[in-house]
Amino acid sequence: MKLSIAEKLRRFYDLFSGEDRVLIVINADPDAIASAMAIKRLLWRKTAGVTISNINIIQRPDNIAMIELLGVTLTHVDAVKEGQFNRFIIVDSQPDHHPAFARFSPYHVVIDHHPVTDVKAAFSDIRPCYGATASILTEYLRAARIKPSSKLATGLYHAIKNDTSNFERPSLVEDIRAFQFLHHHANIQLARKIEHAEIRPEYLKYFATALQSKRIHGGRIYAHLGSVKNPDVCVLVADFFMRVHSMTWSIVSSLCSQKLVIVFRNDGLRKDAGKLAKKAFGSFGSAGGHKGMARAEIPLANLEGVLDQKADGRVLNWVIARIERKKS
Repeated sequence: MKLSIAEKLRRFYDLFSGEDRVLIVINADPDAIASAMAIKRLLWRKTAGVTISNINIIQRPDNIAMIELLGVTLTHVDAVKEGQFNRFIIVDSQPDHHPAFARFSPYHVVIDHHPVTDVKAAFSDIRPCYGATASILTEYLRAARIKPSSKLATGLYHAIKNDTSNFERPSLVEDIRAFQFLHHHANIQLARKIEHAEIRPEYLKYFATALQSKRIHGGRIYAHLGSVKNPDVCVLVADFFMRVHSMTWSIVSSLCSQKLVIVFRNDGLRKDAGKLAKKAFGSFGSAGGHKGMARAEIPLANLEGVLDQKADGRVLNWVIARIERKKS
């Protein structure tokens, strides 16, 4: 039986009391940050406190700008002490999306828009057809008759724009309705500042590496960045390469924190980046995503005897070979 949003909101609220200390765990990106902000607002004055905790290191310019301009307070997961919280929420992800999430399992609440995995939670609302988790949380706010503040509305507005790529990626009319609602409450100038956040000078070297290492196969452009401090730079480069004329796929890899990270982007026309990522790399590590964007993360230990990780050219050759073989 399909539940109404009012019933979902009631079941969500039934899990919390005024004494609860709530931890929202996210892999911080615009959709996750904005959705966590919305949950914090939903629980305002209904619990003893809500903390948002990120499992990743945040270095992407738009994420940093969003956090600073919207005044979002995040606590890195490494700073969370055992026993501080008794209620756990995961938003815009699912528990098996990253090993760091396992620390707080089982979760009381999971709200997400990625393909459904094996989720065990007292309450879950997972809608893979939605373009953004922010759209789902906007429905919760409206059901709760909460008028979002300018900063909250701006965060949700930017998240929907970002995750749907201005509605170029698959989305639903529900995403459009949420976006229209938020447009009336958001600070559009602030959203534009977040969207056009400047690239840090230290990132330029990765663009140079990408341009030098790039390989083009048909409409697919590949690049390997070597060792990076944060794999989010792969996203910046992959998005940049999608602007190159006649490119329909962009696949960018790097080595970070003892992992090979591979980021996928495509034009969304009869393609499925999530399926390709899983087919090509799922047997080595975690891989998946949406039709237009996906990611694979492979522990380097899983590649011993398979790949010379110190030779960037060989890493790129291996990535290309795996994808071209699975694509055909």
